[in-house]
Amino acid sequence: MRCFSMLVETNQVIFDCICFFFFFFFNTVEWSWDVCYVHHVYRLLNCVFTFAYCRKLLSSDRNPPIDDLIKSGILPILVKCLERDDNPSLQFEAAWALTNIASGTSAQTQAVVKSNAVPLFLRLLHSPHQNVCEQAVWALGNIIGDGPQCRDYVISLGVVKPLLSFINPSIPITFLRNVTWVIVNLCRNKDPPPPMETVQEVCACCSWFSNALASTQILVDTVWALSYLTDGGNEQIQMVIDSGVVPFLVPLLSHQEVKVQTAALRAVGNIVTGTDEQTQVVLNCDVLSHFPNLLTHPKEKINKEAVWFLSNITAGNQQQVQAVIDAGLIPMIIHQLAKGDFGTQKEAAWAISNLTISGRKDQVEYLVQQNVIPPFCNLLSVKDSQVVQVVLDGLKNILIMAGEEASTIAEIIEECGGLEKIENLQQHENEDIYKLAFEIIDQYFSGDDVSSGKTVFNLQYTNQGHSV
Repeated sequence: MRCFSMLVETNQVIFDCICFFFFFFFNTVEWSWDVCYVHHVYRLLNCVFTFAYCRKLLSSDRNPPIDDLIKSGILPILVKCLERDDNPSLQFEAAWALTNIASGTSAQTQAVVKSNAVPLFLRLLHSPHQNVCEQAVWALGNIIGDGPQCRDYVISLGVVKPLLSFINPSIPITFLRNVTWVIVNLCRNKDPPPPMETVQEVCACCSWFSNALASTQILVDTVWALSYLTDGGNEQIQMVIDSGVVPFLVPLLSHQEVKVQTAALRAVGNIVTGTDEQTQVVLNCDVLSHFPNLLTHPKEKINKEAVWFLSNITAGNQQQVQAVIDAGLIPMIIHQLAKGDFGTQKEAAWAISNLTISGRKDQVEYLVQQNVIPPFCNLLSVKDSQVVQVVLDGLKNILIMAGEEASTIAEIIEECGGLEKIENLQQHENEDIYKLAFEIIDQYFSGDDVSSGKTVFNLQYTNQGHSV
């Protein structure tokens, strides 16, 4: 959540005076909710001035007194002042103060919601005064960002259409930045995900993507919104694809800003977790041409996300596996398998193992030719049981694919120290791992010799296979 930040020191004396003023008023004036009452409050307390002080107190960077203000009983007055169309300055100050209260804890946000402020904020989206309208957008963003329950409540009151209507060439950049941030909050949570109707409305409004190019921060928020939408299952992935946004999304993988690259990589990565047909839409946009730079990026997080993306491609069909090979990315994946940080190595292990499942014999042969087995076997000694099992599965698949020439692969495994590691895994605490290790030993390493001399796999690897 965000609040307007001003370099204002919390003035306890002013705050005490405001609270005293309100308490004095509550104890001496009959409680009434008609317009005359609000006007009377306005005359007595000069609400614009008072709310400006409240807003400054709430904007303090250090421990804003949100709970104290809520306890003072100010919320109903602030909410009532949102109705004052005859006084936009009062509306603005009240909306600003409520925005900052809603930027606090979940309980503080809920206090704003329970004060019935949300319908009035939605009403202010149609205000002729831009500052009032923008402040209402900001307040709604804080409320939506509290979680799925608040998000769905605001959606049920009809926030999406007026919010998306703000996305047009005439909107100021600062306003558009707030709108895209609220859209991110609309898309963010997936437990449960936003209603399908909302996803459709957001996806259908693709003009906002081109408008996002006007500002880096707007672009980052926009692409993160797409990444959240594509993280909601194949149906939502298809909605994003059908919106036509993928051809605009893929080039952002080479954007000069790392924040944009990161968001774009997550978005396209989510798309390729879908069906083979959905994955192919991304591949058809020449996405793999961006990956040499991503795999050698100085940011390890980018390397990891890039290998994760490719692990989903190697889990696809044989044509998609071949596309990764043709793009020259296998040696780079193997380099990350050998030299990357552990998170990246883990994703690389998945990429290799997936290829051994999805690939043809010649594709697996190419993998072995690139000297994948030594770094693959090195991961057999890590503590992460999932990684160990992925590697064992991959090695077994390679041995199975080799057929009668499995002894050639077995020899490579033995020479790089892999056999000793597999033998040790027969005592592993994980039942699946020790059974798999036993099967590999029993089927491929129990003979008198491990090499038959046959080399149908045409292995011509060197010790430099890891370099890029």
